[in-house]
Amino acid sequence: MKLALRPLTIACAILWGGCVLFVALANLLWPPYGAHFLELLASIYPGYSADSTFGGMLNVTLYALIDGAVGGLILGWLYNLLVTKCEGER
Repeated sequence: MKLALRPLTIACAILWGGCVLFVALANLLWPPYGAHFLELLASIYPGYSADSTFGGMLNVTLYALIDGAVGGLILGWLYNLLVTKCEGER
């Protein structure tokens, strides 16, 4: 059984973007919360610095949405490729 790529891509984008948005929003309200996690994201996403600003929160959330979508697309494509290969061996 193959996965539908579009729903998986959208779901992964929403999940990862939502998680990052939650941590960034919590960091805006309680500045020490998630600071190390946001510093890790700053080392991965170019142009993002782990500052507690509204613009920074939107910036990292946009990066996470794109990152989650690409990751979900690759995961679904790889899964479908392996399913096809494994079904051919039977």
